Amino acid sequence: MEKVVVIIGAFGVILGAFGAHALKVNLEVTGNLDVWKTAVFYHLIHAVVLLVVTFSLKNFNKLSWFCFVTGIILFSGSLYLLALYQLAFLGPVTPLGGVLLIGGWLSLLRA
Repeated sequence: MEKVVVIIGAFGVILGAFGAHALKVNLEVTGNLDVWKTAVFYHLIHAVVLLVVTFSLKNFNKLSWFCFVTGIILFSGSLYLLALYQLAFLGPVTPLGGVLLIGGWLSLLRA
């Protein structure tokens, strides 16, 4: 689980840099730079939360961990794909990822 958290964090930084440099002009032209920035923001914030959940909670909470990992993949992942390819069918996936992120936070009440 620790390796997954590290990989998620590293990908957040990589995708942030990729969007700021290699994709910036394309994302500005398509009007999707803010979408990309939102994806990176939520990706990195929740990667940090995953570090805390994984390494410092007395009672490791598998539900929180699952919700955060799946939420990052669905929320940020769908936004990355929407920003790059304007795949409208991914629109409903983003809120589902958001619900999972909220569930991750709320499940910390049990930790």
